[in-house]
Amino acid sequence: MAIRSVEDLVARHGEGVLDGVDMVIVATNTPDALFPATAALVQDHFKLQSGAFDLLAACPGWLYALSVAKGYVESGMMKKVLAIGAEALSKIVDWNDRSTAVLFGDGAGAAIIEAVPEPFGFRSFVLGTDGSGGGYLSRKAVAPCLPNGAPMSENIYMNGREVFKFAVRVMDTATLQAVHGAGLTADDIGLFVPHQANLRIIEAARERLGLPPERVIVTVDRYGNNSTASIPLALKLGLESGRVHDGDHLLLVAFGAGLTWAATVLTWGGFGVRA
Repeated sequence: MAIRSVEDLVARHGEGVLDGVDMVIVATNTPDALFPATAALVQDHFKLQSGAFDLLAACPGWLYALSVAKGYVESGMMKKVLAIGAEALSKIVDWNDRSTAVLFGDGAGAAIIEAVPEPFGFRSFVLGTDGSGGGYLSRKAVAPCLPNGAPMSENIYMNGREVFKFAVRVMDTATLQAVHGAGLTADDIGLFVPHQANLRIIEAARERLGLPPERVIVTVDRYGNNSTASIPLALKLGLESGRVHDGDHLLLVAFGAGLTWAATVLTWGGFGVRA
């Protein structure tokens, strides 16, 4: 799915969109293998002269990848980074557990991050983790349990009540921190692109920001929760529906296992961000 998302990027922006990519980052919770990295498989498929690595930060993983890409570009270490969010969550849900099986979906999205002129680009990032809630949302890898002894399953386990409370709280605080960190107010946000986990959580965040429904992207009713892919897929929908314009301030926010969260404000345009 990561490869398909890059093929889609090339189809819409031309073969030259990958010229000069010097790092590939794939945010995923469902890699084909622990190693080789999914990013390495993407690098090989497109014959890129680049480094490559996977990033695991649960559902906010793509926003974490964007923050890393921004750091690479701003430092001068890299000029062009390919950031992908890709998930095959249907492979790790328990189809007999309707509390989780009906929530998640597969998907992928990709973007190029490179330098842009002022006033475009990323204006703020908020990244956070509360590992004390790790047991609320988990899936095992090589260990049978967490360090505190909490058992883990081959399938997704989620304590829906606790995750919901965490999500409502962090969607509120992280969005406001990102907006204020960008030197803006909620009125300046042209489009709110939240993680697509739950419509009630999205609506609560929208109301807290005081945004009208037409300034919020919702895809959870179409695709479900695509984890790292939910925001790039929602952003693509915003672009295709004509709701994103050069100069718009976009607010992106996600939360997930860890417990982790991330938010960013970016000013769209300047040719440097393609999604």
